[in-house]
Amino acid sequence: MHKSLLSARSRFTSVIAAAVVLSGFYAAPASAAFPEKPVRIIVPFSPGGGTDLVARSMTVVMGQELGQPVIIDNKPGAGTIIGTDTAAKSPPDGYTMVMATVAHVVNPSIQPKLPYNHDTAFAPVMLVGVSPNVLVVRASSPYKSVKDVIAAAKASPGKLSFASQGAGTSAHLAGELFKTLTDTNLIHIPYRGAGPALTDLLGGQVDVMFATAAAVGTMIDKGQLRALAVTTATRSSSHILSKVPTVAESGVPGYVADSWYGLFAPAGTPPDIIEKLNSAAKKAVNTEAFRKKLEAEGLVVKGSTPQEFDTYAKGEEARWRKVVKDNKITND
Repeated sequence: MHKSLLSARSRFTSVIAAAVVLSGFYAAPASAAFPEKPVRIIVPFSPGGGTDLVARSMTVVMGQELGQPVIIDNKPGAGTIIGTDTAAKSPPDGYTMVMATVAHVVNPSIQPKLPYNHDTAFAPVMLVGVSPNVLVVRASSPYKSVKDVIAAAKASPGKLSFASQGAGTSAHLAGELFKTLTDTNLIHIPYRGAGPALTDLLGGQVDVMFATAAAVGTMIDKGQLRALAVTTATRSSSHILSKVPTVAESGVPGYVADSWYGLFAPAGTPPDIIEKLNSAAKKAVNTEAFRKKLEAEGLVVKGSTPQEFDTYAKGEEARWRKVVKDNKITND
């Protein structure tokens, strides 16, 4: 009887072990087969801006690496919150990512209530690159320098306007920091992306813009826009911007307000899928075509690991939270 019981227990244990092995065997292909359909990158801005350009410049090579098309889904509005919320609430299966910018880590500081939990809703995939913002005016503008803008703003408080691609974006923060450090009162005009903001800048509906370099590099090169200054601590290495002074050296000491681009997936996306997405994205940003196109626009390519991007994004959130608080920046 004792031997029978031991034998039965042994058979039961063997069955359980086999079931565990089989369940692992059948579970593995779900990730191993990824992707089995197109992968979507949500761009939380209108087409035509820097974020859209960076994302679209990655899709072909990423698609080749993944074996499935990578498509862009523009979902602008609410200072990137509409598109970001869509990504946060998408299934964590690797088929949806969002191309985030500085607004991603600033919104928790300037938005009273977000429709998603910023701290738990996302999994980092890759920091694509960092870029300066550029203070630009249309070619026919009377302003030839940062000092000209400051003088005009002081002469007519509340009359000069600056455009941004949305509340909470790097362009918005760059303008607010400029106002604080120069003691001027420029009026912020937010848009649903850099494309429509630049259209109004060229048309004379707004006076200046702190635009991302990726959005305006070609327009500066063609003479449609005049670059007055870059917002980074040092001058850009881009041939288009290399002769453009920094805002700090133009008479606003201590001024720094750069921008960046990075991919996030919904939280809970399996680590092996995150690694596949990271590998495909890294391959894309390290191609000669991508580097030649985007580095000319001022982008410094990074191609980080998910862990490196997580550390970077958390540091950026802490840095900008202090800037927002110290400068009393709101989402208006």
